[in-house]
Amino acid sequence: MATRAGAAVAATLAVLAAGACTTTGQGGGFAGSGLQAAVPPPGMTPDQGAAYCSTLAQTYAEYVGSVPGWLGGNFSGGEAADLGARVAIAQCQDGNYAGGILTLQQKLRDARVAVPPPPV
Repeated sequence: MATRAGAAVAATLAVLAAGACTTTGQGGGFAGSGLQAAVPPPGMTPDQGAAYCSTLAQTYAEYVGSVPGWLGGNFSGGEAADLGARVAIAQCQDGNYAGGILTLQQKLRDARVAVPPPPV
């Protein structure tokens, strides 16, 4: 049973890594390529959503877990970011700011790190 779970995680990471290396746009996604529209959270413009995603990802990387370089981080050792946080950062890079922001905010709360305020 554990082997199947490990294989599923490895397959998910391989898909994320392949997408980051073979697509165009913002980081690993399609938002900048015109194939997928950006999805900002309610009350934010796409630019505000992108900036807030970036702020949350930087806060996560600084206080919770290291983010690999292919997700725009600077891996400097320490505990690696969990899969949920990596997926949220990839969502931000793909232009799904609404999904990425919600997850990153929750990950920061779970780690008892102050969540930066959203842009006004």
